[in-house]
Amino acid sequence: MRWLVPKDAPVGPAASMLLARFPALADPAATPLAERFAAGEVVDARGRAWAADDAVGAGDELWFHRELRPEEVPAEPLPILFRDEHLLVIDKPHDVATMPRGAHVLASALVRLRRDTGIEQLVPLHRLDRRTAGVLAFGVRPEERSAYQQLFARREVDKRYEALVLPGPGCTLPQEVGERTELADRMEKCRGELTARIVPGAPNAHTELEVLAAGDSEGDGPAKDRALLLGLRPRTGRTHQLRLQLSSRGAPIAGEDLYPEPSPEPAGPLQLLARSLAFTDPVTGGTREFRSGQLLGGLAPGEPPGT
Repeated sequence: MRWLVPKDAPVGPAASMLLARFPALADPAATPLAERFAAGEVVDARGRAWAADDAVGAGDELWFHRELRPEEVPAEPLPILFRDEHLLVIDKPHDVATMPRGAHVLASALVRLRRDTGIEQLVPLHRLDRRTAGVLAFGVRPEERSAYQQLFARREVDKRYEALVLPGPGCTLPQEVGERTELADRMEKCRGELTARIVPGAPNAHTELEVLAAGDSEGDGPAKDRALLLGLRPRTGRTHQLRLQLSSRGAPIAGEDLYPEPSPEPAGPLQLLARSLAFTDPVTGGTREFRSGQLLGGLAPGEPPGT
């Protein structure tokens, strides 16, 4: 990692400055920062080691490697739906990160696929949240990457999702099979914040919704607490768009741990599935369509939840 000391930063000891910027370096499970400085692991732009008490200030660069926490990496390979010389498409399981991030590095889909396939230039063409399962496409050739990624940027990819939701008494969504509606909201997410929010203003998040199946939820709850299997077609791609739009209407996705309030203990996998991707291939000109084989809670459209 590289840290460029900001222009307005005061001059101070390298170790103290680095620790103030990256508090996680003080994690008891990590190698003590003083030992890392003593071992020459923190260097400047030319590779010269900083000492812990060296004075650093505006414009100085401190380079260091991020220590990886122990991770449990599944032995079985990720399920591949399709592979040719242009694309590799997987059916991503729940709780697998797309890219290396935070505590999910070696177990991320990108790292595992590069290891298993030997394709070092593999890159994701779009992203799925770690907790969302389903169709995830990767580009094989670097020179074709931009053409595919621009499809997503221009919203020329038909994306279909399914969600198993647990509507409460204040739910404002349709609840009969076959009913449809459109969700339109103004969403904002500030940099550094974990969650997004709905605010007044012109909608910038649009989703088409259809009720695919409905039935009594499992357990002894009241009949009004029915489980719904929804088909979702997002027309925009805001962060946490589907999760927030459904929760704000009184129908949080089963397993939801962020909306309406973050919870440290998610109740099982988030029941949100990227069911399919379809687009005209910008390289070959052919029609591409990929579908997930997973079921939410073991359910398929047309099968009442709870049966």
